Amino acid sequence: MYFEQFYLACLSHASYMLGSDGVAVVIDPQRDVEIYLEAAAEHRLKIAHIFETHLHADFVSGHRELAERTGAKIYIGRAAGAEFPHVDVDDGFELRVGRLNLRALATPGHTPESLCLVATDPDRELPDGKPAGDAPWAVFTGDTLFIGDVGRPDLSPTHTPQQLAGMLYDSLHGKLLSLPDSTLVYPAHGAGSLCGRNMRADKFSTIGRERLTNAALQIKTRDEFVRLTTEQLPPRPAYFAKDAAINRAGAGALAELPPLEPVPAKRVTTLEQEGAVVLDVRPAEDFAAAHIPGSLNIGLSGQFASWAGTVLGIETRVVLVAADEARASEARMRLSRVGIELVLGYVENGVEGWRAAGLPVACVEQITAAELNARMQRDRRLQVLDVRREAEWQAGHIPGAHWRALDVFSAGLPALDRHRPVAVHCKSGYRSIIAASLLERAGFERVINVCGGFDAWQKEGLPVNNAAAVLAGR
Repeated sequence: MYFEQFYLACLSHASYMLGSDGVAVVIDPQRDVEIYLEAAAEHRLKIAHIFETHLHADFVSGHRELAERTGAKIYIGRAAGAEFPHVDVDDGFELRVGRLNLRALATPGHTPESLCLVATDPDRELPDGKPAGDAPWAVFTGDTLFIGDVGRPDLSPTHTPQQLAGMLYDSLHGKLLSLPDSTLVYPAHGAGSLCGRNMRADKFSTIGRERLTNAALQIKTRDEFVRLTTEQLPPRPAYFAKDAAINRAGAGALAELPPLEPVPAKRVTTLEQEGAVVLDVRPAEDFAAAHIPGSLNIGLSGQFASWAGTVLGIETRVVLVAADEARASEARMRLSRVGIELVLGYVENGVEGWRAAGLPVACVEQITAAELNARMQRDRRLQVLDVRREAEWQAGHIPGAHWRALDVFSAGLPALDRHRPVAVHCKSGYRSIIAASLLERAGFERVINVCGGFDAWQKEGLPVNNAAAVLAGR
């Protein structure tokens, strides 16, 4: 049997392909499907089946394009209400592919239509090296069970988080935890995904290991599980509902997008006046040194596509600034993975082309954690803004800092004085430069980025407040 995991780091997304007797099955495909076609050709497999474990909300799936290019059937839970040609899947549905057998478990909770797929192959070895025989060797859990966590239960327009959390408890304890401890667990996401909270970085696990180490599975009662899994959920990006709708209809092929063209600097200014956003995808240090005034910076490193969807939404018209055409093309591809398709082109010759056209550039001052500490001592006008998530803030923060998570900037900027300097920090520096560019675009007069973020502050041994200390002092 052929088996491969495809891990897309920028979305913390895992998809899978299995094959037997010349026939292949793809599970939860990413938007750009060439990787599956190339792997199938290399291993002399025909992709005949595509499974979606649920309607993904954090990325746009390539199921429709992959089906159109291969003739494969798409399988998805009946409750999804899928609008593309497909096979509705109910609990107990089975598909035989050569020696491989896939059995669907209906596991509502993350979403009403969520499925898990139990794989049986007598030729496959279990983790202890013994032949699997009739025992399941793996389960593909989608967003129901992660490594170290479970899926968030607040993504349905038809069910409350409490209703979904109750369903999730039943799915976990009534279905997944009845599988043998040796069963390998392959989820659709890893650490960094917004579909969970406390995922580990491992790419797979076993039912037995999760039974012992997954904090969500240690909760004994259904009521307590519902309470704990619906408390302090991270903000849900607005684009999630739109991506789920795209996936319900089936996204068009990437080849249908118009070609990516260079845009002269003077034309960019017109597009900005018409509402387009200039998105600079260069590293933070390059953006800080010189950038187009009013542009936003989301570097191609890190969770680029997720932050672009969160900050911009998927209907924003975008002009890219990149170091070269290849990086602009990469950014365009990665934006399409979350449904941002209105990319109007890239600034011709980048920032240098902008300068050559006689247009002004802006810069963002960057300072170290030690320099921030020194400035805080001597300049009482300095405002410090922490843009990490709530759990990070509660665990420890700079004394006197203001807090507003970058996730919720779209709902309104922090209530700070725009005429006083603002030093922005996150954990390590990736999110803070995004926030700094948003503040600058909004008219804050002097924005400073703290290099290395809170990690650097702690490494310097500088003072830290946390929620426990604050409560103890009351």
